[in-house]
Amino acid sequence: MLPPNYRLRLVEPADFEQIVEICRRVYPTERPYSLEELDDHQRLFPQGQFAAVEHASGAVAGVHFTLRLRISDFHVDDSWDVLTADGSFLDHDPQGQTLYGADIMVHPEHQHHGIAHALTDQARFLVQDERLWRMVGASRLPGFRGQRGALTIDDYVNAVIAGSLFDPVLSIHLKDGWAPVRPIHGYLQHDEDSDGWAEVIQWVNPDCPPPEDVDLGNRPASQ
Repeated sequence: MLPPNYRLRLVEPADFEQIVEICRRVYPTERPYSLEELDDHQRLFPQGQFAAVEHASGAVAGVHFTLRLRISDFHVDDSWDVLTADGSFLDHDPQGQTLYGADIMVHPEHQHHGIAHALTDQARFLVQDERLWRMVGASRLPGFRGQRGALTIDDYVNAVIAGSLFDPVLSIHLKDGWAPVRPIHGYLQHDEDSDGWAEVIQWVNPDCPPPEDVDLGNRPASQ
């Protein structure tokens, strides 16, 4: 549940400048979205772009960007750049049965209010409303850098899943109902805290059967 001073709605063009600033604050080593890219998101899949807004100030507190993909067109090890067409979402497939959670960001001044959880729930509602099979994303692993000398990536992720280690991002995703799939390397180019690693995560819609091509790790030879 969101605190009463916040509400959820779809992203609007008037939000774009604030979103760019949130991106700079949350991902200081990454190139922020351009206004043109944000416009592409809005044009291609407006119902998949969510914003949390503070009532009193009207400030955008957080956003969640999604697009639909036919996941068999991709490989489990593909990077964020590949899955989002370099952040443009121009690879959005209106017939894709997987909702890809491309980005979720909460402004540092609005964190720890359940905003990310509420935005994730909105994406799940979209999966159910559009009768999609599942939602897929990737979780950064910013706690791994401090453990990489002692643990392999598999041991680290398993420890986080078991609850014996806390990861600032993956642990929250697991609490929000995401299921782990497998770790991948090179998901984000400049994520030094994660030592280049991320965990593929998914949420499967219990009310919708999977499509025929359900193997996330299998790229058809013809593609």
